Amino acid sequence: MEEQHYSDDVYGRARVNDTPELEAYYKELETLGAGALWTVANDIEPWEPRPNSVPMLWKYDDLRALVLKSSELVTPEQAGRRVVYLVNDKRKDVSAAVGWLYTGIQVTRPGESTSAHRHRASALRFIMEGSKGYTVVDGNKIMLEVNDFVITPNSTWHEHGVEADGQTCIWQDGLDIPLVNALEANDYAVFDGKQPLDVPLNYSPKTYSGVGLIPADVQWDKPYSPLFKYSWSKVYPALLEALEVNPIDPFDGIHLRYSNPLTGGHVMQTMSASMQLLPKGFKGKAHKHTGSFVYQCAKGSGYSIINGKRFDWKERDIFCVPSWAWHEHHNASETEDACLFHFNDLPVIEGLGLYQDRILTENNGHQIIS
Repeated sequence: MEEQHYSDDVYGRARVNDTPELEAYYKELETLGAGALWTVANDIEPWEPRPNSVPMLWKYDDLRALVLKSSELVTPEQAGRRVVYLVNDKRKDVSAAVGWLYTGIQVTRPGESTSAHRHRASALRFIMEGSKGYTVVDGNKIMLEVNDFVITPNSTWHEHGVEADGQTCIWQDGLDIPLVNALEANDYAVFDGKQPLDVPLNYSPKTYSGVGLIPADVQWDKPYSPLFKYSWSKVYPALLEALEVNPIDPFDGIHLRYSNPLTGGHVMQTMSASMQLLPKGFKGKAHKHTGSFVYQCAKGSGYSIINGKRFDWKERDIFCVPSWAWHEHHNASETEDACLFHFNDLPVIEGLGLYQDRILTENNGHQIIS
């Protein structure tokens, strides 16, 4: 669909010139906790979505040493959660990486663990480094490997750690904290003691394997996925198989969404996540849509053009695409594929009927880099 352009000087837009009498009227309304809609209508009802965030790229090479240094300065118990969070230049007031989404990089050393806790905000993890890390979600202990995607649904008791004989683990956290805070609905609680392990190790990923088979006699009444870990060892082969038999999407390459194996829907009520494979030499076309996205390069290297600016990324770099920002993704290599993980707020956007998109038609579908 072609981009539409509008003029402010049309019927329905406020075109009131201030006069001394009007200014006195506005002040009188203000004393009563009121105001005249026409003074703000052009700002609160824009012609098209108007993001507050800006595109940003966080280089892992620049951050890694500082993330590791945090493990020398504070313990998990002192910090509560030992995380270096990533903040958008235009969203510092709400500690958001983009839109109403939070993200950070957490580090845990061998033998360390956090206290079990829960919060109304939903959370997810994408594993970046290390070995023998684990999470415990509502009594379900799950071992973690690099590039695994893990969910911690809202209000579930959870804790994280690394076995004593493992290697320091680093993972990306993603939460909807800014959204839940904006709705004035967040809370936080600490578990008294250690969580009891109610089921065998890796019960969730072994029970809901993600290969199309689910237990016939298990009842699940939660509004989120019962599969708490999506293993890279299954996701990457699935991407390669999809590449063999499916047409390549001109915008996102091969794009697979993590889903609830029981419903096919999003993994959680407020956040979704996907993995996309950009084949060697892939040059994505530009589009934009509502919904905020946080990306991490899981494999390979490339660059994205976001609102006319080029951002070069490689493995473990993190970047964001604000809502309604033009964006296109390119694989810089002619010999190997690249993979991008991302999480987003599409369950909220879609659930409220707010999703819309546009395709760039000029310049053969590619942005001009400014």
